[in-house]
This record gives sequence, C-alpha cells and structure tokens, in this order.
Amino acid sequence: MQNQIKSLQNDKIKFLTQLKEKSRVRRKEKLFIIEGKREIILAIQGGYEVTQLYYCPSIINVKEVLSIVTTFKNKVELFEITIEIYQKLAYRVTTEGIIALVVSKDTSIENFVLPSKNPLILIAEAPEKPGNIGALLRTADAAQLDAVLIADPKTDIYNPNIIRSSVGCIFTNNIATGSSFDIINFLKKQKIHIYGAALQASVDYHTQDYTEPTAIVVGTEATGLSNSFLENTTQNIKIPMSGIIDSMNVSVAAGILIFEAKRQRGFNN
Repeated sequence: MQNQIKSLQNDKIKFLTQLKEKSRVRRKEKLFIIEGKREIILAIQGGYEVTQLYYCPSIINVKEVLSIVTTFKNKVELFEITIEIYQKLAYRVTTEGIIALVVSKDTSIENFVLPSKNPLILIAEAPEKPGNIGALLRTADAAQLDAVLIADPKTDIYNPNIIRSSVGCIFTNNIATGSSFDIINFLKKQKIHIYGAALQASVDYHTQDYTEPTAIVVGTEATGLSNSFLENTTQNIKIPMSGIIDSMNVSVAAGILIFEAKRQRGFNN
C-alpha cells in the first residue's frame, strides 16, 4: 500500500524541491527527478534506476501508475501526493501527474566506452541553454548516433529543463561529459576524425567523407568553438548560407551536418 503525503513541509518534498532547483544537490546526492510518463518509461528502458514514485490521483489514475511500476526491475516506493505538492514539483503546465526519483549515471568521459567500432558522434562544446541541449539530444536520437559528448558543460545533464526539452531523449542517447581537453584526447586515442562547425579555414560540409569514425563538433551560437577544438580538428566545415545572417540555431546546424553523415553511411547504418 502506498504512503500519502499531504504537506509541502514534508522532508521528502523539500528534498525533491532541492533536486529540482539545485544542480549542486543533484551532483552531491547522485539523484534527480523525472516528470511525465513517457520520460519515466524511457529512463527505465535506458537502464536508469527509479527508487521512488510520486503521483497525484486527481491527475493520473492509480491503475495507470501501477502499470508503470510493473516495468521496474527493482522495488519502488510509491507515494500519493496532493495537487498542491505536485504543482510545486512539476515544471510543465500540461502535466501528467507522476514524478520519479532516479539514480544518476556516471557520465564521465574517463569511463565511457563507445558502442561501435565505426562511430558517428555529436559533440556540443560549452552549451548553455537547456533548450538547445534538449534539441541536440532529440536530433541525436533521430539519427541514432553512437554517442553525444558534452564538452565543458555549463549545467548538469539532469537539469529538469534539459529532460523536458529533450522529451526524454536524454535517456535514449549514450552521453558522456568532460573537459574539451579530455574529450579531444579521447577522440585522438580512438582515432576518430574531428570535424568542427566553424567558419575559420573551413570547407563546405558536403565535400567531406564521414564514413570513417567521425565526430562532428558544434559550439555556442555566440562564440563558436574554442581554440582547443579549432587547433585539433581534422577539418573545419561550414554550411553555405545565402542570407544576410551567417549563423543559425546550433541544433539546426547540427541536424544538417549529422544527416549528411548519415546519408553517406546509409540511413540504416
């Protein structure tokens, strides 16, 4: 039988609120929260461990909650919460009434193992906006990339805004994080070609061969790639543009580059 929590001052609710709002707490506790049925199910499919489940019966039927619980491999604590508590914890206006407490994975590049001998990788250097990170993860999922590496991240990947904007694709991608220095060293050790999206000393993106082990690197829209990457690319590449503006949204640019690589490899590879 599940427990009931009716007070916003409950210690568990206070802790969940801290996880929602503070990255340092998420890092220290190695825990984070997920909101929404689809995201929770994707996390389970991605090998994440859910330890607690909170639901609001005025939004979601308990039978539906229990059907989700049956997909868990481990025992999960179940808590019924009020609409006031749920609104305190939830990010979305259009909501589903269910929140999970989840154990973080180690995403350090030092422990990362590539799942393919001929990988296609997306690297995002120093991304700042959760919405852009989420869009990049959605693009990577659509292309079924072998990995997404985040260099010099400005926020932890379990930021609720990233989870929300990625619509759960944070759980469907192989993700690793590290400094630009460490990620460049990783790529070199793995003999992976590095193609940097940059205007400096660049050629049109469609002139290059991406059928061998390849990493496509995108920087921020404001400053582009750092010298660390610019000095270590196999080749800088650019997207020819006919308009007045010489840049586009980073996730749009990444999509164009990634799907050219997919086209060359055959979309089923």
